[in-house]
Amino acid sequence: MPIETFIFIGVSTGQSSIMMIFPRWAKILGLTAKILGRDIPLNAPPASYRRIANEIREDPAVRGALVTAHKIDLLQACRDMFDFLDPHARICDEVSCIAKVGGLLHGFAKDTISSGLALDHFVPADHWEDGRRDVLCFGAGGAATAISVCMAERSRNAAHPRRFLLVDIVAERLDAIRRIHDKLDTAIRFDYYLQSDFAENDALMRRLPEASLVINATGMGKDRPGSPITDAAPFPQNSLVWELNYRGERQFMRQAKTQAEERDLTIEDGWNYFLHGWTGAIAEVFEIEVTDRIFKKLAEAAETHRPAHHRQEKI
Repeated sequence: MPIETFIFIGVSTGQSSIMMIFPRWAKILGLTAKILGRDIPLNAPPASYRRIANEIREDPAVRGALVTAHKIDLLQACRDMFDFLDPHARICDEVSCIAKVGGLLHGFAKDTISSGLALDHFVPADHWEDGRRDVLCFGAGGAATAISVCMAERSRNAAHPRRFLLVDIVAERLDAIRRIHDKLDTAIRFDYYLQSDFAENDALMRRLPEASLVINATGMGKDRPGSPITDAAPFPQNSLVWELNYRGERQFMRQAKTQAEERDLTIEDGWNYFLHGWTGAIAEVFEIEVTDRIFKKLAEAAETHRPAHHRQEKI
């Protein structure tokens, strides 16, 4: 059988663990396929995205792609090139997975599903039942959109956070995510903060209720150094801390670990989010089913290539 190609569109794809993991997964899944990275700098011109979309569409060996940091920008640049967008892609106005079906481009926003599966790994099933806990998310880009839409959809039939606070330094990102939230049927209250002063971010942390969820979705700590808070920022007692990065210097996670024992924190990194995002895209592109049993097998195979730090810590 000819070797098929799965494209990975990111910023620094060569540094991602998936480049070593994918060949092992292909063997487990019975795929005759290779992965090919395509690096694009952040905020690239539309032509950069259109070139890759055209490559996916025109190259008969390419089955599809996964998109990381460019989900929103790629769809904005290439919307007219897609023949189908799934409901989450239309709601979130982003594409994280591209599948070629009969020579046509189909776009999917898989992160809403992936984020829910990742949340289920570390958020207790009854965590939101008291109705007084909040989510504070630093960053209002694609990951924040996926997580907030996931929680909004779940809120229709289950306990949910009282408020979901979003902080970003770019007004356009906050405006875009607000427009998405305005389309949702949810009981969650969304609040938006345009601020770049880390001390103001610290102040938001101080006002959070106990046992809230604090998320770093800024990319700081991986794509660029630093953290959205200072070392003086207090995490709420008994809170959940989600560092979406699974690699990099991850200052935000280190800050949480220094308070973990005193404040009884549960700390999660982005590894399970990474695994669910990739397996979901692979299943879509190659038209296969990834059952819980298969996912467990894939996760075990990937563990060898996991960066040498913990996934979750409860002290």
